[in-house]
Amino acid sequence: MADLRVTLAGVEFKNPVIPASGTYGYGREYECLYPLSRLGGISVKGTTLHERGGNIPPRIAETPCGMLNSVGLQNGGAEKFIKYELPNLAAKDTRIIANIAGSTVEECAELAAMLNGTAVDMIELNISCPNVKQGGAAFGTDCTVAGAVTKAVREASDKPLMVKLSPNVTSIVDIAKSVEAGGADAVSLINTLLGMRIDIKTRRPVLHNNVGGLSGPAVFPVAVRMVWQVANAVRIPVCGMGGVSTAEDAIEIMMAGASAVQVGAAIFRDPYAPVKIIDGINEWCDQNGVKSVSEIVGTVKPY
Repeated sequence: MADLRVTLAGVEFKNPVIPASGTYGYGREYECLYPLSRLGGISVKGTTLHERGGNIPPRIAETPCGMLNSVGLQNGGAEKFIKYELPNLAAKDTRIIANIAGSTVEECAELAAMLNGTAVDMIELNISCPNVKQGGAAFGTDCTVAGAVTKAVREASDKPLMVKLSPNVTSIVDIAKSVEAGGADAVSLINTLLGMRIDIKTRRPVLHNNVGGLSGPAVFPVAVRMVWQVANAVRIPVCGMGGVSTAEDAIEIMMAGASAVQVGAAIFRDPYAPVKIIDGINEWCDQNGVKSVSEIVGTVKPY
């Protein structure tokens, strides 16, 4: 068997496969299918400072080769996560990545501070959320703001910090450089692409929020391109995601420069997707004489 261990932001994972935030809850629904210890880690459902009920349904819709979602970060809030969900996860022998989001820089920093001294292995800062003090524009669409919120979270917590980047920008490389300068230990990308569908019978959008995040196989080529660009522009490691559905996808995005991968929408179609991808990576490494999966990171040979 190949050595599937990888290191991301100074944290060692037993393998590079991590269920993406918002697609795996806190792992409770999957424990009856396989041990969570098989996973490299889990990026838990996005957590906000206070409880959120999320957006009004309908907030999920299928699309060709993917899905649209506008769930709106429904969650029980930070205190509930720390008190009820974290103890269960901490007993599962897998890395815990706390995905956090806030409406202001101060909220994000307060959330990060609350996670100090807990069993969380890493913080994943979601900068795709609207920044209330900046007129509702997402943190991750402006280099200055992205760097500022990263810096504030970095100063508030001793935990390794990974920043989750939005693809809905002119230059994701510039945003990545800004969060690196702000103190990020790693970046994860891509978050969902903004999309919309319309029901031609009712002439209304299929989502109550009108627009939503597009994920699934349809976005994979975009993810590979952006991971490759960012990995060649920053010195910190990259965690790749966006349409990763198979072991071949995972290997491809790692060749583009990702040190680890997150699996999202594929889990809705097949809850066993993460463990199948782990097994598939191991099999591919054995068949191709790769002793350590880290050997393939960034090995693409551009023309």
